[in-house]
Amino acid sequence: MILVNHEKIHLAQQLELGIIFFYLIYFGEFLFYRIKGLNKQRAYQSISFEKEAYANECNIDYLNSRELFDFRKYW
Repeated sequence: MILVNHEKIHLAQQLELGIIFFYLIYFGEFLFYRIKGLNKQRAYQSISFEKEAYANECNIDYLNSRELFDFRKYW
């Protein structure tokens, strides 16, 4: 159930931005953190979309109270 909720949070992010912009930002952040010297795992963990999803994946009601573009809180 946690994995499903995690992916639902990503779906909400994608619906807000559109799939193309979501992935442009996603990979842009990943590259930014890699250039800063983080390894692949740390760069992945630093992506704002992932931070939001991991921080809230156990809260099944999160999507009911989530505001638009909440991933920005994790930049």
